Amino acid sequence: MTVPTPGAPPRRSPKRVARRRLPMRYLLPALSLVALLAMLMLRGYVHSEILADHRVRPPAPTEQVPEHILAGGPVIDARDKQNPKALSIPERRLVLTFDDGPDPVWTPKVLDELKEHDAHAVFFVTGTMASRHPDLVERMVREGHEIGLHTFNHPDLSFQSTDRIDWELSQNQLAIAGAAGIRTSLFRPPYSSFSDALDDESWPVTQYIGTRGYITAFNNTDSEDWKRPGVEAIIERVTPKGTEGSIVLMHDSGGDRSQTVAALDRFLPDMKARGYRFTNLTEALGVPSAHTGVSGPELWKGKAFVGAVAVSENTTEVLVVCLAVIGVLVFARFGLMLILSFAHARKVRRRNFSWGPPITRPVSVLVPAYNERECIANTVRSLMASDHPLEVIVIDDGSSDGTADIVEAMGLRGVRVVRQPNSGKPAALNNGIRNARYEIVVMMDGDTVFEPATVRELVQPFGDPRVGAVAGNAKVGNRDTLIGAWQHIEYVMGFNLDRRMYDLLGCMPTIPGAVGAFRRTALERVGGMSEDTLAEDTDITMAMHRDGWKVVYAEKARAWTEAPESVQQLWSQRYRWSYGTMQAIWKHRRALVERGPSGRFGRVGLPLVSLFMVLAPLLAPLIDVFLLYGLVFGPTQKTIAAWLGVLAIQAVCAAYAFRLDKERMVHLLSLPLQQILYRQLMYVVLLQSWITALTGGRLRWQKLRRTGAVEAPGVAQNQRQRAAAERRSVA
Repeated sequence: MTVPTPGAPPRRSPKRVARRRLPMRYLLPALSLVALLAMLMLRGYVHSEILADHRVRPPAPTEQVPEHILAGGPVIDARDKQNPKALSIPERRLVLTFDDGPDPVWTPKVLDELKEHDAHAVFFVTGTMASRHPDLVERMVREGHEIGLHTFNHPDLSFQSTDRIDWELSQNQLAIAGAAGIRTSLFRPPYSSFSDALDDESWPVTQYIGTRGYITAFNNTDSEDWKRPGVEAIIERVTPKGTEGSIVLMHDSGGDRSQTVAALDRFLPDMKARGYRFTNLTEALGVPSAHTGVSGPELWKGKAFVGAVAVSENTTEVLVVCLAVIGVLVFARFGLMLILSFAHARKVRRRNFSWGPPITRPVSVLVPAYNERECIANTVRSLMASDHPLEVIVIDDGSSDGTADIVEAMGLRGVRVVRQPNSGKPAALNNGIRNARYEIVVMMDGDTVFEPATVRELVQPFGDPRVGAVAGNAKVGNRDTLIGAWQHIEYVMGFNLDRRMYDLLGCMPTIPGAVGAFRRTALERVGGMSEDTLAEDTDITMAMHRDGWKVVYAEKARAWTEAPESVQQLWSQRYRWSYGTMQAIWKHRRALVERGPSGRFGRVGLPLVSLFMVLAPLLAPLIDVFLLYGLVFGPTQKTIAAWLGVLAIQAVCAAYAFRLDKERMVHLLSLPLQQILYRQLMYVVLLQSWITALTGGRLRWQKLRRTGAVEAPGVAQNQRQRAAAERRSVA
């Protein structure tokens, strides 16, 4: 224990530097993306899409190849570089060799034929195939066959550096070590044939392979089964003359090998009847087996590699299935939106269409506001320009910027301010409902402005006594920036086109907070606005459906809202929306098993909302991941064509949505960029919402910064005239 010196100043404990930890909601998406990319890269590697070299060198001169090698047998032992040997197969010995496998379809059939006729063979496997089908390599070894290396990616080694050759060999060994727990000393170069075909380009490779401890096995009988010449032709080509021994080249992979299998069924018993034995290569040469067992780190490295390949293969197969499902869902949704939106437009635009008796009685407009100093004056003035009788109730939710004072100072008739401590938007709306005088209650945000006809158009559907709530047409007012234009496309195409579809299906998921109307009786029956979720608009809409009310869409009830102008603000808003939607779906999950209106919504509305708003968008990034992969490693032209096709379909839907809303098509010029950048942001937001939900995280309300620059068409001039009149009266 340290005792401080008397009179000395007290020691200050060293300041601890706070370490900022990356939140789980950021870490998990990043790790998921890295894992997905790693699996795709590994899959591309073992499918010869990455690092593959498909060049094949033409024949070269043979001046540097020793004469006794060219005139010798098909087996080259160049382990002693100064004294390379060419070895031959003894008489009445046949060494069947199969290249390019193992293949999941044809290799088992070849093995079955060999087992039936008690014959052994040598399988020169590639690392790509061995790592993907380790069970077949293990079966080969178990049934007494010999394994040889055929490189990992099947390149022409005469084009490769010694480092690449070493890599091909080591990776090939790694694959068979993980598959069968062995390593081998046999090798056959890709694209090889007879030993007398060695030339000045391939001979140095054979010498180098020898220095690495391998025996190179060529062949002196080629079945040419890859040409599929017919069973008779294959048998004729592999049958040796007299009693001479031979190494026979066949293939168990690379295409349809049915002729090879059929030829084996006849060739094996016929040659046995002539006194031939089908043996492994080392047995025919009278040397020790080419196999040696592996253990320790080498074995576990191999097993880890094969295991990783299996995970990658299985995962990507599932992802491909999911991608196909998502593709079908996307196209089905586009088709459904186009058809039902067209039907909705025809329905509500008929000359004789009517919701019922015209609604002319006054309505209450609720404006919940928290620190809306920049916007609130424009919002209230736009309501005062309305051509429908109304009262305006501004519920100030504990603002600290003088929002309520601004409204009171305006001194407008029919506008009331209700102050309350900061309690959140649902509480503010419920307070407004309690203070409302009229049966129909319109709700809007404090950063939104209405056109003069908005309230009138919004309340007309209440002429149908079955209607409990109406969704208006929310539009982006600040669309002059790129991020604003992207949100404008999203609002017109993704929200309003969807609402037309959901209207006809009877399962509207959300009454937008920017512009919506409710029957007060319906609100009281469902208990008012709930604070259970962060998406109170979605929550109340689902509650309306479950209580048996119709929820419809009024396309002419346009409201202009100020969309987020920065990525951070957009992230915060959409994060809250996504998370709140998940909360609402979970809250109303019992509708799936209930009867009556609740059950109808639960078995139609909830699945559609969950599928199109939560699940499909979560999996949709697969399209972009595979697109990126295809651009880099796959068929680039086909990938681009497929992406352009999807973009064209989206453009058609967007153009139709813009036409329905009578919007200028010029904003669609940013659609391709929106698909590349903006959509990715929405994916990550949704994924983050999923992670927050699954990890039990809590998300609080966030206040977005507003500028108050949005004005509604038809209201701006009226507002300027009023402002000028106010200035004159003050002067």
